[in-house]
Amino acid sequence: MSVALRVIPCLDVNAGRVVKGVNFENLRDAGDPVERARRYDAEGADEITFLDVSASTQGRATTLEIVGRTADEVFVPLTVGGGVRSVADVDALLRAGADKVGVNTAAIARPELISEIAHRYGSQVLVLSVDARRTRGDVATASGYEVTTHGGRQGTGIDALDWVRRAAEAGVGEILLNSIDADGTTSGFDLEMLTAVRAEVHVPLIASGGAGTPEHFVEAARAGADALLAASVFHYGTLTIGQVKDHLRAAGFAVR
Repeated sequence: MSVALRVIPCLDVNAGRVVKGVNFENLRDAGDPVERARRYDAEGADEITFLDVSASTQGRATTLEIVGRTADEVFVPLTVGGGVRSVADVDALLRAGADKVGVNTAAIARPELISEIAHRYGSQVLVLSVDARRTRGDVATASGYEVTTHGGRQGTGIDALDWVRRAAEAGVGEILLNSIDADGTTSGFDLEMLTAVRAEVHVPLIASGGAGTPEHFVEAARAGADALLAASVFHYGTLTIGQVKDHLRAAGFAVR
């Protein structure tokens, strides 16, 4: 029996509002996060991911308050990321109502953070958010993919495949792979990168970036994704969670 695929709407939150752009730029308003979360929960989302895209400058208080209100409204697992720098930050988010916590920039700066969180709370609460893109300019990596930080704005020169492998060994329970190149384009998930990462790690893999049609979700599932995350198509009413699940079922995949 195959494990059921999860369909996950993503709330990118900036200054208390849901926003969405293309390739992480030109953000536009997409509503109130609590209302959005409530609606997606009612529509059959398997989980909800909440990413505070301005956490570095906005601070924690706003996030904790919104996370708490969101957690009160939904009955599916809530993953929260953005600005998580320490075990104490994880503790605060879990107390506010998060079920899982995503780390990205701080883990790249100090990889020991992964094992510290996993040791304290267990791998099941820890999601590594990987914002990866094809290398450009003078940057070269063995795989051709580079990890970025600060919402895709800063390159690191770190090979994305090497990074996910090290993170899985250190104890992350799940990897959220977001293609910077495909983000917000609605032209399809980055199947090539997804396939490459799938070959490196055995932990659950969430595909993110580029969903535009129901068939795109099927393609990502065939490439090895355990969960499928999208934002624009759900926020702007292009697709419903139910339509995506129906299409996955019709293609022979188990869904919840």
